[in-house]
Amino acid sequence: MIGLAVAARAYARARWRMARLRDRAAIERHQSARLARLGWYLARDIPFYRGIDPARVGSWPIVDKATMLANFAAMNRAGVALDTVRAALARGEDRVEGHAIGHSTGTSGNRGYFLVSDAERYVWLGTLLAKALPDALWRRHRVALALPGFSRLYGAAGGGSRVRLGLFDLTEGVDAWAARFAAFAPDTIVAPPKVLRHLAERGLVARGTTAFAAAEVLDPVDVPAIRAATGLPVRQIYMATEGLFGVSCAHGTLHLAEDVVAFEWEALAASALVQPVVTDFTRRAQAMARYRMNDLLRLDPSPCPCGSALQAVAAVEGRRDDLFLIGATTVTPDVLRNALLDADPRIDDFRIVQTGPTAVAAAIPPGCDAAAVRAGLRVALTRLGADAAVTVSHGIPATDATKLRRVRRDWDHNQISAS
Repeated sequence: MIGLAVAARAYARARWRMARLRDRAAIERHQSARLARLGWYLARDIPFYRGIDPARVGSWPIVDKATMLANFAAMNRAGVALDTVRAALARGEDRVEGHAIGHSTGTSGNRGYFLVSDAERYVWLGTLLAKALPDALWRRHRVALALPGFSRLYGAAGGGSRVRLGLFDLTEGVDAWAARFAAFAPDTIVAPPKVLRHLAERGLVARGTTAFAAAEVLDPVDVPAIRAATGLPVRQIYMATEGLFGVSCAHGTLHLAEDVVAFEWEALAASALVQPVVTDFTRRAQAMARYRMNDLLRLDPSPCPCGSALQAVAAVEGRRDDLFLIGATTVTPDVLRNALLDADPRIDDFRIVQTGPTAVAAAIPPGCDAAAVRAGLRVALTRLGADAAVTVSHGIPATDATKLRRVRRDWDHNQISAS
């Protein structure tokens, strides 16, 4: 009951902030106050940050996954060692020294490991519900969560009397829980786009269901099937084991959670995409301050019809690990995705993979125009000054990866310097 009270309080505070933060000036004042409070906490209670100037956020170190793993014990309040967390997870445990623990899916080759307090889990739950289900105080909801990794970390927070959560483990496969999912009859679903699409195509998504895509890039090819089933815009929840970063409004616009996270932006050369550096105000058990994410975002400067002043995101385009590196040219995932989809409107699934220093392989469904796809990709690459051999095959290869990455770089550019 104490946890639900924390969630209810976080819900109320989030709703109050959403009503109060109506312009950029208000958002910046709010963030400035929260950052000042966080700075003093970090300097006093987190060993890694002792010696920082709490008032000069720009002087705090920017950290990434490698830094966090190398300094894990010094970056959490309890001093829990990384080996302790790994060993507990290997034994099937999800708690260490009174903290919930978890890890990322490790799709980039190495896992991130995280711990949160129970209070933080309920704050996360309340904040998410306020943004995704603002009517939860007066309307009951049945929310199905079909998510990897962090669903175990946060799902145990449970729901309240008006929100019932159903957890569906992706590692078991959809067939293992399809009947239970149908019996649960959710009015809201949070799942990766490929799972939402699969459920929709199997007739398991009812008309009027609110569908939130999470954990993967929402590709345009997945949207029509999901929207046809629900009759509503496909919304997104932008979150990871690092935290909650954004939620779409009812219009389908993804708004960043700038009331609980401060975002800094690192520009990508010769691209409109940016890479976020995040500072989470709600995290205390483990610091999440000036953490460089691996994601690539396209921001949207247009005002949203919902009236929110929170920064809108046109798309989460992919990951920095999946930038194609061809000679001296860097090619972003959105360029390749758009070139392929523009080549043939019949394409409803695809893969584009950099397989070598100047080799790109694409896979498309049978019957689609391979010649047009090859030409389209060649034109897009040439326009950027990248010279690569492009091959196109029919048939989408099966994958057992936890996260679907339709555009990815399998070639390790470090092999050149190592050879």
